[in-house]
Amino acid sequence: MKLKLVRFKNTRSPLVAILSRDRWVPVELVHKTLNNDAQTPLDIISALQAGPVDRQNWQDAADDFSGPVPPMDETPILPFQPLSYRDFMLFEAHAVNAARGYAKRFMPMAYKAAALYERMFKRTFPAFRPHPLWYRQPIYYMGNHLSFVTDGHPAAFPVYSKALDYELELGAVIVRPLKNATPEQAEAAIGGFVVFNDFSARDVQLNEMKSGFGPVKAKHFLNAISSVVVTADEVLPRINHLAGEVRINGKVVVRTSTQGMRYRLGQAIAQASLEEQIFPGEFVASGTLPGGCAMENGQWVNPFDILELTIEGVGSLINPIT
Repeated sequence: MKLKLVRFKNTRSPLVAILSRDRWVPVELVHKTLNNDAQTPLDIISALQAGPVDRQNWQDAADDFSGPVPPMDETPILPFQPLSYRDFMLFEAHAVNAARGYAKRFMPMAYKAAALYERMFKRTFPAFRPHPLWYRQPIYYMGNHLSFVTDGHPAAFPVYSKALDYELELGAVIVRPLKNATPEQAEAAIGGFVVFNDFSARDVQLNEMKSGFGPVKAKHFLNAISSVVVTADEVLPRINHLAGEVRINGKVVVRTSTQGMRYRLGQAIAQASLEEQIFPGEFVASGTLPGGCAMENGQWVNPFDILELTIEGVGSLINPIT
């Protein structure tokens, strides 16, 4: 089921709508059709907390709804405001290729030496591989959960950066409380999925991380999620086989997929819940799909470009670069 937070024209009150036959039907109208005494969900999180039976009833009622749907302002708005934001790194291929791409752009002499090593020994240059801890447990960083925007919002180069990068990721919202969860419990707490873009200022990122802290200004200035949320039951059965694309000005610059996660998303979330309370409304991301950033594929964005990220079965996310 696809859910969207929209607004009626000329009103300030957001509402949750369900996609049915190429139109958005407000859940409020669906509830009236069902003669449902339950409280109408006023936001995406509460809608995702409903059980699968309720959600299926909503979808069936929306599909059967034949009455007029009031005109809605389709200007995208943020579907939910994350309470927190954790970004995992689940793909080894991304880590290796991004490190290689960083050296190629910012450390050309070191890159030549590393490339010679790889040609001679037919294996990955050791410095390009993730930290040993990554091979033992899921790792993540905490980002700025208040810097989230959605479809259509301009993405500006920070004044301190000349290397704005995009990162195609799968994002998930938690809708059940967790603490010391098993991977199965953690996976069951995922309510929905979005397309996520972890914008990055690459030319300041490495120095921040070398400090022993960070990333900070390399990451905290902007994040974007798609305006449509797809319920978890639509995605989880095929989470390891979702195709992804990056387009710049309509041209496909990379095709990738969610194959190759070292850890299941449930394992990663369970690690985050270790002796730590996770609350409904917190947001997590998979880390960049292999090839899904300019650091890997070499296709950087410039001002006035139109950037589009898509993940099969989840949706798309479009942001103009300014």
